[in-house]
Amino acid sequence: MRAQYFKHRHWADFSKDINDIGRPLFWPKENEDNHFLYRLYDKQETQFPAFYNHHLDNFLKLYPDAEEKEFFTHVWEIIDDTTAELKVKNRYTSRHAMEFRNKQHLKSFLGYLKTIDQWDTGRTKDEIIADKEGEIRSLKEQLAELKEDLKAARKLDTEDFINIHDGQVLTVCDLFLKLQKLEIDDRELVFSQTQTVWVKMICKHFRQGNKEIKFDTIRRYFPANPNEPSRRSARIPAKSQLFQIVEAKKRS
Repeated sequence: MRAQYFKHRHWADFSKDINDIGRPLFWPKENEDNHFLYRLYDKQETQFPAFYNHHLDNFLKLYPDAEEKEFFTHVWEIIDDTTAELKVKNRYTSRHAMEFRNKQHLKSFLGYLKTIDQWDTGRTKDEIIADKEGEIRSLKEQLAELKEDLKAARKLDTEDFINIHDGQVLTVCDLFLKLQKLEIDDRELVFSQTQTVWVKMICKHFRQGNKEIKFDTIRRYFPANPNEPSRRSARIPAKSQLFQIVEAKKRS
């Protein structure tokens, strides 16, 4: 057990609203737990985090080998023991109102400690096991859902691909670009929010000369804004623009 867990008030400090514990001048340092409680009783719930962290930071500076768990456990035991003592106090005394208020205040602080408890300090083994079993059930349900989603997604997967004649990948790209310009009744025949989807489609479902088509090779021909292409963009060369897509004659 450490000699000191909390930040002590300077002997010449007569401030009233502080986080340091103890009194001005001299006081018994071995009773610092009682002084910690005394200062805690004056704190509002909104001040709990600052109060706790004030003493935690000091504790970690005093003992470089220490970890928060040690400090947290010490504080938890002080609060838990004091709450247990207050529960068995005689209700029919002049101090009952104050003791009842202190007990409720400690319960509030204990509630705060539970929100930052990383070590299951105040929980029984049965509670921890029940919680873990609940997490396992939840994870199993999520896993089952993900398996179903994956199964549905794989229905569209294929190991086959469409092969483009060697050296003609830009001709196919040109056709996809022209396809985006077609309209029916003043509306686009096909539309996509981004141009990247066309690049991904080509690279995933097509091959050139039975070889994989690199994403970066195709991407620059599909600029994000076709009307204002960036410097990295490129136009399909004239030699690859071999086809035109024209409207068919209407049949009577």
